[in-house]
Amino acid sequence: MGGVPSSCKGQTVGLSGADRILSIAATVLFSFALGTLAVVVPILAIAVGYSAVEVGMMVALAAVSQLVTRLFLGALMRRVPDKAFLAGAALMIAVSCALIAVSDALAVFVASQLVQGSARALFWTSSQTHAVRMSTSSVKGLTDVNLAAGVGALLGPALAGYLWELSTPLPLIVGAVAGSAAVIPAALLTRLPVFAPEHATGGIMARGLWRRPGVDAACWMNAGAGAWKSLLDSYVPIVLSLAGQPVAVIGILVAIPNAAVLAGSASASWLRKRGNRISLATGLLATGAGLAAAGPLAGAAVAAAAALAVSGVGAGILQTVGPAIAADEVHPEERGDALALTGTVRASALFLTPFVMALLVSVVPVAAALVTAGVLMTLPAAGGIRRKDPPSQVEPTESGPCRPLQQNQLEAPEKKVPDDN
Repeated sequence: MGGVPSSCKGQTVGLSGADRILSIAATVLFSFALGTLAVVVPILAIAVGYSAVEVGMMVALAAVSQLVTRLFLGALMRRVPDKAFLAGAALMIAVSCALIAVSDALAVFVASQLVQGSARALFWTSSQTHAVRMSTSSVKGLTDVNLAAGVGALLGPALAGYLWELSTPLPLIVGAVAGSAAVIPAALLTRLPVFAPEHATGGIMARGLWRRPGVDAACWMNAGAGAWKSLLDSYVPIVLSLAGQPVAVIGILVAIPNAAVLAGSASASWLRKRGNRISLATGLLATGAGLAAAGPLAGAAVAAAAALAVSGVGAGILQTVGPAIAADEVHPEERGDALALTGTVRASALFLTPFVMALLVSVVPVAAALVTAGVLMTLPAAGGIRRKDPPSQVEPTESGPCRPLQQNQLEAPEKKVPDDN
């Protein structure tokens, strides 16, 4: 598809129906491959003899790769169009699936996880910036991304559990095909201009970007979403397996919270209008409480499904509203840095969570460790609840095509939502 006028640069350029369909298709296919890996990697690793702690460390490797990649993404987005990152990430997730389809050697597992982590960083940050710039409002664009991701994350684990029963490498082969197919719609997306260097913050940690009101709340929300994803991709399947659930049932149970993410994402626009404080508290409390309940209920499939569904709703809120807040609170040309920052926080949580769980598992059973982790995730919500709303509140505004840049946003972003964090 064609590009857009350079005058629009990093600002919103208006919604394109064809671009939206292509973006959704690429996201569903990529998320399908990623969801397949989420179920197959821990189960395959346990089946071939790796311990629960070793599986957690494998997941941490993907988080390290993702974290390192995200650290450079803000600068890279000022040099390379986001569609190039999306196409490259789709190819990389296909390679990640293919590697462990052919070998379960430790070196291959490590390589697969490192490639997967970089692919996740490139795809999700680029898809977010693309959606924000092509939509009339940040939350609407990000809702599309997360709903599409939720569909893929629902289908991937559900089908992976069924295919595993037929042949161990079969779900990975299907995942590799899906990732390869995602390259096509990604390559056909509208080519947007790179972000303008003259309006950049100078990096995700420069000029106190992470301390700006609203951006700090977005960081907490992305940290919760990252911890949830890390646990869902590693220790949740292990807890279910140790509780005696068959692989096919585990696939379905992992798919349920991914489906529930759709409900959380769908409520994002409504919840966003209630302010940062309500969004933060609702998302973290639902996510943490759901995971905490899933530990002791792992042996009862229906009860575990309900607990995981609650956590999924919370995660959908966190991963949709969080980046939307960050994108709304900064200059349009800073959106790449802001979304790279919140993504880096998410990747940090993905990295640290397995280490925390490894420490907990060394002293308590895996189910009890999951309960503890869930409770810890709710703690930032307590601080958010205690903070009072400011006297005047303004709902977020919707951006129009090529909205004029506001110079004062570089120093003190205009408040569009309650500044309560």
